[in-house]
Amino acid sequence: EERIEVIYPDYLEGKILQALHSSHPYEEVAYDIYPLKNKFTQTGSGICGDLKAEIEIYAFLKLVKERFNAGMIRYTNPVKAKIKKIAVCGGSGSFLLKDAIAAGADAFITADFKYHQFFDADNNLIIIDIGHYESEQFTSQLLFDYLQQKFPTFALVLSKTKTNPINYC
Repeated sequence: EERIEVIYPDYLEGKILQALHSSHPYEEVAYDIYPLKNKFTQTGSGICGDLKAEIEIYAFLKLVKERFNAGMIRYTNPVKAKIKKIAVCGGSGSFLLKDAIAAGADAFITADFKYHQFFDADNNLIIIDIGHYESEQFTSQLLFDYLQQKFPTFALVLSKTKTNPINYC
């Protein structure tokens, strides 16, 4: 018998165990799992990136509203005249505000900020709350494309039903 030790990201455990069981010559596979509590910094709830060129803040707000098909956006007072570095989190991302500030973002695009949470920007960046549905609406197409690529023989149907319970006037 041989002993093999492997370190892997937590989210791959199911695939690894499935491969182990399907390739092992015995009915009963002997293995131990020792979880490491290290953070896997390659995954997370949001992303940060730089625009190719700076853009004037009000032009950027207009662009965000248009691109996300937002009926309206809420935002804090602009801190800078131009935007270059952007942090984004789909859905309720207020819990990542400190991370967006630490990353040096000029703007943080997300949803579901409560009134008093807007004060937490503390003039470090501009918070842009575009709405929960608006921040996640493109996910279904991304998942559809991914599944279509992974399972080309499956008949996939992308729903056209609008699930946003909020209307704007």
